Amino acid sequence: MLIGKLATAFAATIMATSAFAQDGPAAPAPSLTYAFSVRATLDPVVEQGEVDGGRRRFIPITGGTVSGPALSGTVLPEGGDWQVIMPGGLTSIEARYFIKATDGTVIEVTNPGVRTAAPEVIEKLAKGEPVDPSAYYFRTTPRFMVKDGIHAWMRRKVFVARGIRKPDSVVIDFYTVE
Repeated sequence: MLIGKLATAFAATIMATSAFAQDGPAAPAPSLTYAFSVRATLDPVVEQGEVDGGRRRFIPITGGTVSGPALSGTVLPEGGDWQVIMPGGLTSIEARYFIKATDGTVIEVTNPGVRTAAPEVIEKLAKGEPVDPSAYYFRTTPRFMVKDGIHAWMRRKVFVARGIRKPDSVVIDFYTVE
């Protein structure tokens, strides 16, 4: 009797597992909701040079604005964007800076991501030349550290973002994953 119950349970598990594998996702795809945009102003690039197979750079963030339906405020100076430009058109990015919301709350932003394009497009971006945003892929997965209060929701959501590099600034559009 026990062996029969175990065999039935095992068969049900196998059927359920194979049903997931054959039917695709177990749940609907998540959607994105626009939250806000950051326009960060930048100082000239600090070039470190070739290290461990990549061209290392630091771009100082000097300030900026935050606007959108879920958050508004300013970008505080003294942050930065650490980049490694790899051969073949891949740039690894990690920006770290602070936002000061209009209510005075200071929010720490850590924003890792990638920018990919043809090597000649990456070189134009590295030189600070204007480039059509459709010529490159620039996506990030931001995280926020903020105290309990009105903006604590930012710690309870997953975000993705799209970036557009301009000669003297960067614009990042932030979306929550629903």
